[in-house]
Amino acid sequence: MKEIKIGTCVPGVKAADWLPHMVDQGFETFQMTFHMSLENTDLKELSKQVKEIIGDRDIPITGIGLYCNPIQYEEHKKALEYVIDSAEYFGASNVYTFAGAYEGRPVDEAIPKFGEVFRELTKRAADKNITIGIENCPMGGTYDKATCNIGFNPKAWEKMFNEVPEENFGLEWEPTHQMVQLIDPIAQLKEWVKKIVHIHGKDATIDHDAIRKYGIFNVKDFVYHRTPGYGDCNWTDIISILQKGGYEGDICIEGYHDPVYGGDWEMTSQIHGMEYLKWCRGGDFIAAPWMK
Repeated sequence: MKEIKIGTCVPGVKAADWLPHMVDQGFETFQMTFHMSLENTDLKELSKQVKEIIGDRDIPITGIGLYCNPIQYEEHKKALEYVIDSAEYFGASNVYTFAGAYEGRPVDEAIPKFGEVFRELTKRAADKNITIGIENCPMGGTYDKATCNIGFNPKAWEKMFNEVPEENFGLEWEPTHQMVQLIDPIAQLKEWVKKIVHIHGKDATIDHDAIRKYGIFNVKDFVYHRTPGYGDCNWTDIISILQKGGYEGDICIEGYHDPVYGGDWEMTSQIHGMEYLKWCRGGDFIAAPWMK
């Protein structure tokens, strides 16, 4: 059984400034992330800066995320192709994104185009030994009116994997995005663990009093994104399911969302989350001396 490493997400456009403050905090991996645009980032140059900052520390860059809409926007698809082609500069083996959508239209309308786009992208990725993961974030959309990502619900996943059955294609999963739909993340993870290629370390708190009093039609917020250790999930259960399912990736904390421990408390929050997740995996691996 392979130890699951605990890392964090770093905004790509901030990496050169932020990484020097993060490399000695105990994170075991990093993920570079971009939202909707690379903002003219030269990825080869960024990779050089990142490697120089990390130095001889054993902290790999495990994945590059560009969360965009490659179904509706050709320029987003081209940017994803660039990320796939550039991942090797970082030594990364995974690229993460959204599945895309026809904005404001039902999920099912986008499935054929999704298949067309991602069969092409997964082939390009396979040629470079890259795996693609779809983050399970609804981005405020619904099944009837998607925004930029159809890949947020298991009904869509079934159709997506029918369209793109390649082995280098899977899910970038976190419990939060299922909890906002009032889906049980533990039961879901047990069912879908073999399709998980990456885990975002983000949790949620569900306000059941608000649901009982106001319902779920946006009268009052009833769920809040949280850093692991502050939310409702038992990550010992999550990590145990991942280990039993043969997961060999890492868990990268996706910070900058916690409504209580953000702002000046962000680093404190992320380090707490990191230490909590390490505890949930059983601490640091120590080989049993009687095992050979």
